Amino acid sequence: MAAAAAGGGHAAGNAGAGRIGCAPDPGREAAGKQSAGCRGRDRGAGRLSRCADRSPAQRTAEAALRAWGGRRLCAVFAAGEPAVFRRTLRGSTAGPAAAGWCGAARRSARGRAPEKAPLCINRKRINAGDLSETCQCYSFWKKDKECENCSSLLALKEQTQKIKFEFLDLQVFQVISRYVEIDGRPYVMEMIQNLDESIQIDQEGYDKLISKLSGYNEKLYTDVMTGIYNRRFFEEKIKNMEDEAGIAVIDLDDFKLHNDTYGHSAGDAALITTANIIKKYIRKTDILIRYGGDEFLLILPSIKKHIFEDKLKLIQEKIHDAVVPKYEKMQLSVSIGGAIFREGNIEDAVASADRQMYIAKNYKNMVVTEWDENGKKKEENSASEKLKQQILIVDDSEINREILKEILKEDYRILEAANGEECLEQLERYGTGISLVLLDIVMPEMDGFEVLAAMNQNHWIEDIPVIMISSEDSDSYIRRAYEMGVSDYISCPFDAKIVYQRVLNMIKLYAKQRRLIRLVTRQIYEKERNNRMLIGILSQIVEFRNGESGLHVIHINLITQLLLEQLVKKTGKYQLSWEDRFLIATASALHDIGKIGIDEKILNKPGKLTKEEFEIMKAHTLIGAQMLDNLDMYRNEKLLKLAHEICRWHHERYDGKGYPDGLVGEEIPISAQVVSLADVYDALVSERVYKKAFSHEKALEMIQNGECGTFNPLLLQCMTEAQDKLKTMMEVAEKNKKE
Repeated sequence: MAAAAAGGGHAAGNAGAGRIGCAPDPGREAAGKQSAGCRGRDRGAGRLSRCADRSPAQRTAEAALRAWGGRRLCAVFAAGEPAVFRRTLRGSTAGPAAAGWCGAARRSARGRAPEKAPLCINRKRINAGDLSETCQCYSFWKKDKECENCSSLLALKEQTQKIKFEFLDLQVFQVISRYVEIDGRPYVMEMIQNLDESIQIDQEGYDKLISKLSGYNEKLYTDVMTGIYNRRFFEEKIKNMEDEAGIAVIDLDDFKLHNDTYGHSAGDAALITTANIIKKYIRKTDILIRYGGDEFLLILPSIKKHIFEDKLKLIQEKIHDAVVPKYEKMQLSVSIGGAIFREGNIEDAVASADRQMYIAKNYKNMVVTEWDENGKKKEENSASEKLKQQILIVDDSEINREILKEILKEDYRILEAANGEECLEQLERYGTGISLVLLDIVMPEMDGFEVLAAMNQNHWIEDIPVIMISSEDSDSYIRRAYEMGVSDYISCPFDAKIVYQRVLNMIKLYAKQRRLIRLVTRQIYEKERNNRMLIGILSQIVEFRNGESGLHVIHINLITQLLLEQLVKKTGKYQLSWEDRFLIATASALHDIGKIGIDEKILNKPGKLTKEEFEIMKAHTLIGAQMLDNLDMYRNEKLLKLAHEICRWHHERYDGKGYPDGLVGEEIPISAQVVSLADVYDALVSERVYKKAFSHEKALEMIQNGECGTFNPLLLQCMTEAQDKLKTMMEVAEKNKKE
């Protein structure tokens, strides 16, 4: 590599600092040469000192200056020549070394990448490969290694000109690197200019420049959304950290579900709230980084173990208590893993904290830490040991079990089974306390496929993932395993890294799935509770107008649930799922909503209704159905469809003698049939303005004898079979009414 270097230029603005750690002070060397052989003084900018003897290096330097276009030149080192040239710059208060250039060149041959040529420094020929040891210009910029964005190397590679800015203490330097060819040889010339008062820029412009440069650096390492450091900051600034520190990985629980439920703006608000709370409870010296989408990395230098743990617990509690602006119903929680970094690679400490975070993640809203004291992990007494997830290894080969145990024991509690029967015993004992099963296929007494069949029969396979392990790698075996519900397949012999990663991935996946199920269930419950509340309010309004206590609605709901439960036990004819039964019972509260449109005089008439009044009363079925029909935006909701069936047809009778449409038998939806029977029973056993209450036994007798119309024989059987439960249920309801 042929190169040029500017020691004086790199020492720009620092009088007497003519070195960059590699070459002698060009200012001093050149001064000596001038006093001995120079014929005149410098006569202006862009001119070299005139020396008596012009060496090849002088001619190269002059050619370089011409190629540069008359720019200011400080010093030149040419390939194989130790000569140094220097000039004094006018208008600089920093002395003769206010600006300079250096260069580096590689020779190209036959279209190949530039080859290394020797560099001459201090009259000693060296190889370019030794440049980092001999010409450490980066030390001048107070850096401990070569710049990753070296403008000279980039200019050489692209054969162009590059400009960058460097900071040294409070000074700013402009560095211009330019590719040129002199006498057919490639060079990169570098000019360094101190942006001091000699530069024609006013204070306002200078301040703006500094502000812009500083702002760019801040933007480079700042997460736009949260305002904290980003992943790039960790990779470029923290990765080589050597100071002891507490390392915490903080993961926002159920982030995806929050996004899906409330929208991405809610997810953004959750991240911002979390970041703000963490910032509030850490020191100025602590570093908070947005490490991933919903993951934060917290670095707390020089912190004691117990203080570190207390700090993490405080953060966890404060986030859980936080209210997200505009999304008050959103419940935040974080899972936190912590480790202490003392020496070595900080990424190892981050990985350790990450493992602890996933242990905490399985329980959610928890802090789990792992400590390393005197080089020995005290797992037996640590929180992480107690909270470790359990893995069941099922294999008749003790050697295989030991191999797998050795791979996984550090991060998981291991259960063992030597055959399929022992496996089922462990599953019976621990249930979903087992996070994953590693299951061999070929085993005595009960093989892996038989175990899978039992797990399917008991519905364990839905909650406990299974990874098949076997030396059998035929397509038929693997296909059958997947058909029976296994999540993954690992062939023998085992690769430790592959086994560990697949186990980790599967446990993480199922843990997340369980959390999602819990959250969805909770949200569904909240939604249904709100639905029931609103429906209850509407039904209470109707009951109030009807001069009744409101217990009728509650009774109908309870009786409907009981009849439906008995019906599905008795027959699968109607294919009623749990959801169907739940929605029918909920919709039953709206069966008489059409009475809102009936005159109160008719509703609350103490005596028998006239024929005309009865016809008006019968219209409540059509009024209620029409009210629900008008709810166009909910037309496709299952609850609304069931409520419509019940409103319109709960007065139909099995023999076709009901109203309003005279439906016969199974023409009447089962939802309306059940509510119809429940309505009649409660009307008989309850006191009304027009009648006294009948006893439970009398009411059943009247219904069975057909005195109240004809009903589905199956439903009558269900009521008879459940009569004791029905009587007890009504007595409890009556007791609660009095209390």
